[in-house]
Amino acid sequence: MILETTIDKILNRHELLKKQMLECTENSENFIKLSKEFSNLEEFALLACKYKNASRELIELEKAIADPATEADFRELATVEIGDLESTIQYIEKEIKIMLIPKEIGDEKNAILEIRAGTGGDEAGLFAADLFRMYQKYSEFRGWKFEVICFHESGIGSIKEASSCISGKGVFSYLKFESGVHRVQRVPVTESSGRVHTSTATVAVLPEAEEVDVKIEETDLKIDVMRASGAGGQHVNKTESAVRITHLPSGIVVAQQDERSQHMNRLKAMKILRSRLYDLERQKLHSARASNRRSQIGTGDRSERVRTYNYPQGRVSDHRIGLTLYKLPQIMEGIGLEEIIKALIEFDQEEQIANFQEED
Repeated sequence: MILETTIDKILNRHELLKKQMLECTENSENFIKLSKEFSNLEEFALLACKYKNASRELIELEKAIADPATEADFRELATVEIGDLESTIQYIEKEIKIMLIPKEIGDEKNAILEIRAGTGGDEAGLFAADLFRMYQKYSEFRGWKFEVICFHESGIGSIKEASSCISGKGVFSYLKFESGVHRVQRVPVTESSGRVHTSTATVAVLPEAEEVDVKIEETDLKIDVMRASGAGGQHVNKTESAVRITHLPSGIVVAQQDERSQHMNRLKAMKILRSRLYDLERQKLHSARASNRRSQIGTGDRSERVRTYNYPQGRVSDHRIGLTLYKLPQIMEGIGLEEIIKALIEFDQEEQIANFQEED
């Protein structure tokens, strides 16, 4: 079977690394390289050994039951034990397959979160602000660092757009399925008749790219500086601190004006630009991979409706996986979002596990 063959190959590699490490001088360059790979395989090796031991024990018990000479009492106990072993093997097999799923490019990176108000006027801006706070609270719950990059208010507590850099272990792998159109159904504070309105906001989650990840030529950039506009203090409209960077080959435009200095605004704009270019390449690779397998979780396209937040009913529905939770307050406070995100991750894993076609 394919799974057993793969397990044997990785276990053999793990054993070979152990022998090679014993032959190396400790703390040498080669030892460090080998020990890193050995450490990466350690968790898999432990799980694989449990799988093989349980499989051997299952075969032995099945042989004992099939033997006419086996006593009835032992046969009864063995039957119960077989059921437990089959459940254990099934669980371990799933965990191994999850480990064998190829890591998507950018999964271990920090994330750039961008939220923009969509259709619905002021209510859309209020909803965008609510989503931004939701992700901020979720980041606090996860122990991640949430750094605001820009926050463009548009009055009465609403925002036109906002972005942040979220730092922590594997942030992008958790938040990557949040990209898309989020829809809210509720009675706006400005609505006197009590009529429910539908508004939208767009969420984009990008893996944060470092300079080594994306090479950007200065000749490919058009950089404009201008006076900042809107709220911001005495420096507004007096110094040319705002920066707009256009990446000519891709047509991507990034503007930044939240900082007082032109230099800081340029650094923030370049961070976002690198991440958007990196995400373009990631999407290309993802599309190529997705074309080879069935995928129902969505493309992550910003135009795709992914979730509805219905305030009158207190429910949140994720349309991609058919999940509905009547926990809207907890979700908007961040803590309840964990259940949705874990369900999305599990669904994606199940889809990819389906690729492991077992053959006799």
